[in-house]
Amino acid sequence: MVTSESIKNHIETSMPCDLVRVEGDDGRHFEAIIVSPEFRGKNMVQQHQLVYRALGDRMKQEIHALSMKTLTPEQWAASSRS
Repeated sequence: MVTSESIKNHIETSMPCDLVRVEGDDGRHFEAIIVSPEFRGKNMVQQHQLVYRALGDRMKQEIHALSMKTLTPEQWAASSRS
């Protein structure tokens, strides 16, 4: 069964990230916050595509739903101050 921790680890090993938080306890539906410098200059769709690419076949076979909030380090820092 897929776990939040296994998704987190897969993202962290597949792309540079400053922060990855994944929650979900039913083994099928997950929510993630991902902060990566790779997201700079990309729109939200492009950012999500990077994460999907990092997860590869897991998105097609193991993960039923992944809701993502993707941020650059600068966006994360600004949101943390609010």
